[in-house]
Amino acid sequence: MTDPNPYPTSDYGRNTNRADVLIVGAGISGMTTAIDMIRKGNGRNFIIVERGNQVGGTWNDQRYPGCCCDVWSHLYSLSFEPNPNWTREYPGQEEILDYLIDVAHKYQLYKHIRFNTSVEEARWDGATNTWKTRIARLGSKDSEFGKEYTVTSDFLVSGVGQLNVPKYPDIKGLESFQGKTMHSSRWDWDYDLRDKKIGIIGNGATAAQIIPEIAKVCKNLTVFQRTPNWVVPRDDKPISPVTQAIYKYVPFVRRRYRAACMDFRESFFEIIFDVNSPVHDAMMSASKDHLAAQLPGEKYAELREKLQPHYEVGCKRVIITDDYFPTFARENVVLETSPITEITSNGVAVEGDRHHDFDLLVLATGFKTTQFMYPIKIYGSNGRSIEDIWASGASAYLGMTVPSMPNFSMLYGPNTNLGHNSIILMIEAQSMYINALIKKVKAAKQQGGSLCIEPKPRVVQEYNNEIQAQLSKSTFADPNCNSWYKNEAGLITNNWSDTVVSYQKRTSSINWDEFDIQGEGNVDVGAKGKTSWPRVVEETQVSNTMILAGLATAAGAVAAGMLSRGTLREVVRH
Repeated sequence: MTDPNPYPTSDYGRNTNRADVLIVGAGISGMTTAIDMIRKGNGRNFIIVERGNQVGGTWNDQRYPGCCCDVWSHLYSLSFEPNPNWTREYPGQEEILDYLIDVAHKYQLYKHIRFNTSVEEARWDGATNTWKTRIARLGSKDSEFGKEYTVTSDFLVSGVGQLNVPKYPDIKGLESFQGKTMHSSRWDWDYDLRDKKIGIIGNGATAAQIIPEIAKVCKNLTVFQRTPNWVVPRDDKPISPVTQAIYKYVPFVRRRYRAACMDFRESFFEIIFDVNSPVHDAMMSASKDHLAAQLPGEKYAELREKLQPHYEVGCKRVIITDDYFPTFARENVVLETSPITEITSNGVAVEGDRHHDFDLLVLATGFKTTQFMYPIKIYGSNGRSIEDIWASGASAYLGMTVPSMPNFSMLYGPNTNLGHNSIILMIEAQSMYINALIKKVKAAKQQGGSLCIEPKPRVVQEYNNEIQAQLSKSTFADPNCNSWYKNEAGLITNNWSDTVVSYQKRTSSINWDEFDIQGEGNVDVGAKGKTSWPRVVEETQVSNTMILAGLATAAGAVAAGMLSRGTLREVVRH
C-alpha cells in the first residue's frame, strides 16, 4: 500500500500535534474510548498519551507477587472482545495484560499511542473552542527531540482512573529507614526476598495478595494491621482446555456463563445498601465461617479476634481470598495491631516501646484515589481550575462531565467505582456516552464551526445531592471504618450509589437540555431532547428453565413431525 504522505509532515502521523480527541491514559478506559471511536464511526483522529511503557494502565503498573483480579475473568473483559481462552476463573496480572495487549493490536491502537509521555497541564481555549494540552516527554531519547510540546484537540478525555498515583503513608520517620522500601505498585523484582526480614504496612486487597506469596520465601514477615477486613472464599481454579474449547466453539455457553457471573455479582448490591437483607447476613456469616475454618480451635482464638471486623460488611472493600488467613498460622508471620509510632533507620516502632527490625518495608497503602486527575493541572472556561471546582470534593455528572470544563469527559471518575461488580461494565457504558458527546462536537466541526458543551451546574448539583443521599444510607458511610472510598472530610467521592444495570440505563441516552451548548461558525446549537442508543445487556434475560423448556418443546415438535411422516419408526428400526 502506497503511503499518501511518504515524507514527514506536521499534519500527519506521529508528527502531528492536532487531533479531534486527546485521550489521557492507555489503560482499559482509554483503550475502550478509542476503540468505540472506531466502532461508532467517530474515526481515528485521536492521540493517546501514556506515562507508562505499555498499554494496560493499572495492569501494567501492578506487578507485585500474587497480583490478580478479584472479578471472574469472563466478566473482567470487554463485552465486544470476549476471551474464551482465560486459563483461570480469576485472572492474574500477566494474563490480563496479555489480553489488553492483544486487544490493542487488533484495533491498531499502537500507532496512536505515545508512551513515556506525561500530561503536565491542559487549558481550554475559549477563542477556538479547543484544548491546549502541554505534554512532557519522559523517555531520555525522546526528550532529545524536545522536552515538551502542546497538543491541540477539540475534545479531551481522561482515562487515568482512580488507581493511578501511589499513596505513601504519613508516618513519622519514613524517609529515615535505611533498608529497602518499595510501594506495592512499584515493585522491584530485582530485590531478592529470600531470608529477608520484611514488614508490610497495610492489609487491604493488595496486601492480601502479596502476604501469602512473600511469606513463602522470607525469613520473617510482620503485617501491620490498622483495621481488619471482611474476607470471603475465592474458590479459584484452572479452566480446563475442554471448557475453553466449549467457550470458543459454542459461544452461547460462554455468553450464558458471563450473564450468570453478572447476575451473581449484581445480587451483592443489597449487601451494601440493605444491612437487614438476607444477602448481607449471608455475607457476614460466610466471612466468619471462612475465618473459623481456616484458623480453627482455641490455638487461634486470639488471632481470630484480631482479624474479625467490627463494622458493617461492605464499608471497606471485601477481600476475596483463600490463602490470606492461613498465612498467619505460619511460624514466620506476625500480625501486629499496635499503632505505629514512627519508622526508624532500621525498622518500625509501635506503641508499648516495642520495635521491629526489617531489611525491607513494603508499603501496600493504595493510591491517591479521591484526587482523580492529580497531578495533572486542568483549567477550563474562564481559566477556572479543576482543583477550585472540586474544593469541597470531587463530583461529576454521571461521573463523566464537570461544569466549566467544556468538551471534557472522564472515565472511572467520581462516584463510578463499584463495591460489588466488574468495573468493565461501567467503563463500557461511559465510553458510549462520551462518544456521543464527541460525535456532536465532530458534527459541528464538519459544518465548518465548533461546539462548546458542558453540563449545567444545577444539573450536576442535583445529581450529586441525589447520589449522596443514597450513599449516606449505605455501608460505605459506616462511621466505624475508613476507606479509600471517602475523602478526608468523610465525603464518599468514589463509589456509585446503585446497581450496574441502573447506571447502564441512565447512561444510554443524553438529555441535551442538561448541557450548556454554545457554538462558533455555521453550526446549529439548538440541540434539544435526547439522543439514545442501546445499552449492553449482559444480565440474564431468559432463565435456564425456560431455555430447557423451549428446547424440549422444539425437540417434541421435531419428533412429532418425523412421526407424522413415518420417519421416526425408520430411525428407531435402524
